[in-house]
Amino acid sequence: MSQAVHRAMTVIELLAGGPRRLTEVADHLGVHKSTALRLLRTLQAGDFARRRPDGAWAVGLGLLGIAQLTLDSLDVRPVARDRLEWLGRRCGHTVHLGQLVDGEVVYVDKVEARSPVRMHSRIGRTAPAHATGIGKVILAYRPEPARSALLARHELRPFTPATISDPARLRADLAAVAERGWAEDDGEFEALVNCVAAPVRGADGTVRAAVSVTAPKVVATLADLRHVVPDLLTTADGISRDLGWSGP
Repeated sequence: MSQAVHRAMTVIELLAGGPRRLTEVADHLGVHKSTALRLLRTLQAGDFARRRPDGAWAVGLGLLGIAQLTLDSLDVRPVARDRLEWLGRRCGHTVHLGQLVDGEVVYVDKVEARSPVRMHSRIGRTAPAHATGIGKVILAYRPEPARSALLARHELRPFTPATISDPARLRADLAAVAERGWAEDDGEFEALVNCVAAPVRGADGTVRAAVSVTAPKVVATLADLRHVVPDLLTTADGISRDLGWSGP
């Protein structure tokens, strides 16, 4: 990769975490401040970085537009929004819409919970497919041998004691998900968080995304979330039909 491109990507990722002083950027890159300043000014010219009145550097507003266009290009998100909000009002918990991109779950939309205890998830965040409700429900309907090939490329890393990291156990769990039509995550990615998820189908019946209802265990147990499954399935089914699916 070009050194200049790599440095630019590194700076954008750094600024995405919050405003930084020129010295911080230079130290992070391991370059002189004059080199860092030239790079920041180049990014500023493309609206990828901006200088705040206090002198610190932050992400440029142009990136927000690009991010929005990228999310909208996945085209499930704008169709799903009203139904996600309905589900959020019904259950009061955090609602996510996620898709599988390069073997990882990407959260493409989110409706915040009414509870003051908020989730740390955010739009654009990635998560492992094997340890999340959204990931498991999409994997469950992925045809073989594509599913096996996808799982072979990604380590079944144990994130918590509840993570299913054994291939045989995961295959059995995915078979159960496909049979009942929805998935659950019982603290498998984050120990204190659980969720239930249901598939979203495209016009051809292929599972293209999934909707989940997520809550910290101090707010709702997995048993509590199972009571939300009928509304969750109604939401996922409605989005699927809005996308052109006409199956049972």
